Amino acid sequence: MDQWRKVPGRAPGQRERDTRMNDSQIASLPVSLAKRQTGCRADEVIVIGAGPGGLAVAMLLAGAGVPVRVFERHDRVGGRTSAIETAGFRFDLGPTFFLYPQPLRAIFAAVGRDLDHETKLVKLDPQYRLLFGSGGEISASPNIESLQREVARFSPPDAEAIPRFMAENRTKLALFKPCLESPFSSWRDVVTPRMLRLLPALRPWNSLDAELGRYFRDPRVRLAFAFQSKYLGMSPYKCPSLFSILSFLEYEHGVFHPIGGCSAISEAMERVLGDLGVPIHLNEPIESIQFDGQRATGVVTRSGHYSARAVVVNADFAGAMASLVPDRLRRRWTDKKLAKKQYSCSTFMLYLGVEGRDELPHHNIYLSTDYAGNIDDIERKHVLSDDPSIYVQNACVTDPGLAPEGCSTIYVLAPVTHQHPNVNWQTATQPFREKVLGQLSKLGFADVETRIKVERVITPDDWARHGPIYRGATFNLSHNLGQMLHLRPRNRFEDLESVYLVGGGTHPGSGLPVIFESARITSRLLLEDLGRSPSLVGLDTLAVPAEARG
Repeated sequence: MDQWRKVPGRAPGQRERDTRMNDSQIASLPVSLAKRQTGCRADEVIVIGAGPGGLAVAMLLAGAGVPVRVFERHDRVGGRTSAIETAGFRFDLGPTFFLYPQPLRAIFAAVGRDLDHETKLVKLDPQYRLLFGSGGEISASPNIESLQREVARFSPPDAEAIPRFMAENRTKLALFKPCLESPFSSWRDVVTPRMLRLLPALRPWNSLDAELGRYFRDPRVRLAFAFQSKYLGMSPYKCPSLFSILSFLEYEHGVFHPIGGCSAISEAMERVLGDLGVPIHLNEPIESIQFDGQRATGVVTRSGHYSARAVVVNADFAGAMASLVPDRLRRRWTDKKLAKKQYSCSTFMLYLGVEGRDELPHHNIYLSTDYAGNIDDIERKHVLSDDPSIYVQNACVTDPGLAPEGCSTIYVLAPVTHQHPNVNWQTATQPFREKVLGQLSKLGFADVETRIKVERVITPDDWARHGPIYRGATFNLSHNLGQMLHLRPRNRFEDLESVYLVGGGTHPGSGLPVIFESARITSRLLLEDLGRSPSLVGLDTLAVPAEARG
């Protein structure tokens, strides 16, 4: 069955049966495969997964002279940060916001490359448009004076509070940045004088919404600075107050669109790895990690056994543990314990190739009339909302090459519950699709359904098959205080020897900038364990507590 629903010459209003993906189809379009090498060396490091974190680790290790080999289950690099294409339309599969390029610039510089020469980054203004179901909208400009004028239409005192919000979060980020660059191996790394000095600035007892209440009275303005918690798959009413730095980062450093999409970042990293001589095995999923006692010794694929000095797992954490590592070898992260952890929401996705172009901003967000109720439906009730919030990327206003002439791409994301018995996607997909399409008109996208030329739908069930992603939770383990820092799976994985983690499931957490920081932390630990100097790739500048090295 074709993964795209194509509707040539469809009459207005005519409906066709929706086509859902299966796991072999989600990224099945042909691309050039990396040169495959069948030989292997026992001193190699094997990276499982060519997502952004895995590609970044491979770059840093190769730059330090460590033999490294990457395996990817799909036919292109990027994981959820890859492209999907058909009939001249190109979409990002997952992330579309590119924030805070500094960590990735440092990774490219470590191997003698310039990120801004490898891919073109366009700074967006407005960064996005917010439409509130309860009334009003904000065009969010990175220019603080322009932003203040927008916010003043809701609440003049809130507009006046924006400079204070920026100044205090600038301080908060400066204080917390060493934590984002450091591994946390035990509670001893948390209960330190440095960490205790952070408490007055971080206020961990506050939720993000409560923290923003210190600055903004109007609930819509608070929501404009809080919806970014969805980058973590969390509610602003439960998300720790630390993450006020997310909206700060947007206004301090900008929101970017890489030409070609965020997937172009992954493809640039693939090119660099090719120049560094790193083999990438595409279409070759790992069947198991091999162990001698607790120590990883290699991996098994359908092509055979590959020996390794160390294994770096860049995959959905819970999904990888359950499928690749025997339960008996895990102490802290057994299947039973994984089942009790808290997981992020999932996403319902529509990728629409349409006739014409909507002259609307690049990023558009509709926030439900009852946003708290929408969040409660997702996180507590595990049901589908009648008035779901949606995010829409209208990328062709910035990047017309993503679609054929006279056409454009519309990417639609609705946060929904992760897999739960309350929602049967076999029967819920089509009605929810129609509901989400109806929400587009609220944002000003006119007559979209009659203009669709190609369409793809992804549900939490599809995400669960894709990785596999545990429960379809696209943002991995939740980022509550009980699952952060040393309580998150550690970069040097604590249950096993010679196994390292990178990506959203380990410290510091989800989101592309943070995943790139996790790659730098993991690479530093691994290089030290291999007896190599992290300074070879500039990692000596990271703030790593002495306790984390043992």
